[in-house]
Amino acid sequence: MGYVGLPLAVAFSEKYQTVGFDIDSKRVDQLQKGKDTTLEINESDLKRVIVNTGIELEEKGRGLLVTDAIMPVSSCNIFIVTVPTPTDKHNRPILTPMLKASEMIGKILKKGDIVIYESTVYPGVTEDECVPVLEKISGLKFNEDFFAGYSPERINPGDKLHTVTKILKVTSGSTPEIADYVDELYRSVIVAGTHKASSIKVAEAAKVIENSQRDINIAFVNELSKIFNLLGIDTHEVLAAAGTKWNFLPFKPGLVGGHCIGVDPFYLAQKAQEVGYHPEIILAGRRLNDSMGKHVATEVIKLMMRKNLKVIDSKVLILGFTFKEDCPDVRNTRVIDIYNELKSFDMDVDVYDPWADPREVMHEYGINIFNQENKPSLSDYSAIILAVAHKEFLPMEIQKSVNQVVFDVKGILEKSKVDARL
Repeated sequence: MGYVGLPLAVAFSEKYQTVGFDIDSKRVDQLQKGKDTTLEINESDLKRVIVNTGIELEEKGRGLLVTDAIMPVSSCNIFIVTVPTPTDKHNRPILTPMLKASEMIGKILKKGDIVIYESTVYPGVTEDECVPVLEKISGLKFNEDFFAGYSPERINPGDKLHTVTKILKVTSGSTPEIADYVDELYRSVIVAGTHKASSIKVAEAAKVIENSQRDINIAFVNELSKIFNLLGIDTHEVLAAAGTKWNFLPFKPGLVGGHCIGVDPFYLAQKAQEVGYHPEIILAGRRLNDSMGKHVATEVIKLMMRKNLKVIDSKVLILGFTFKEDCPDVRNTRVIDIYNELKSFDMDVDVYDPWADPREVMHEYGINIFNQENKPSLSDYSAIILAVAHKEFLPMEIQKSVNQVVFDVKGILEKSKVDARL
């Protein structure tokens, strides 16, 4: 019941009896009270569909029962898996959440049931990794007793315009008949429509290349920003000029994190290597994008030295910590790379983010951050790095001076107010 599962469950609950399962009891308690800490679903919409018991769910014929108990789940006929698919410290795919979810479903799987996966994976994971677990645990035979589908998630965290039902959905099934059924199921709630892929592997591949393509395009403009910086040319001005051509793609330089773009290319690369092909462009894009945090920190230190500002023990403020603007999601944020690089120079680094949960940041990254309740004073710092384009930062009195360096990663401030930007 996270960024992907909850919006989908709410959409289905408008028409169907829907059970939302999560192993996190705190998350379940919050949702039962109508509170969504991911801010994807507002309180009124959540309370409108939430029911408290299975009996109430049956009486209404629709609604959402959120639970951490297996019993309400066992009565379902269709299981949709929306667990995370992260990578380890060596950038290798971690399929454990998907396999554990498959084990749980296998224990309650019945004849005629359908298991649909939405988590981003490389082609083959559904049928080659997850289905054997379902067969082993349930004792049922695939495509005879139970069936599978794959419909890649297309959630854009923080985007209130392109919500789950307004984004065209790719669907697939393990037989032609199941493919039709899965497609019709999603089409009943996705107003933007669906695209039925010819196979589960095609649908899996489509998802993983969507984000790989975006990653490579951003890597290109990030490389341009490094080149143009050396040439003394403003990257954003170059992109604005080039953007006057009708088919120029409007990508901008920046940090590439989050649960999709910064992770998915490694899934495709892993599968490519398994079949004997070493991907070059995909991994080159990943390396370049992962280098940007260190690059920003290095540029800030250079600017400080040019202003005769001391580096060791200096105070630096990073504005923003989430992986994107106007969103509380800190998963795989690359702002941490800027933070760690500055700390390696013995600098005193503070982070202010009005969207991020300080407890989650401490748990995931081990650092304290300022939030809305304890805003820092901008004048206390030798350097300010605007790392995330939260709307709350725009009215702030940010202005370069002889005693302060301002670096704008996202290029949202007036050029005259900053020392440099990507």
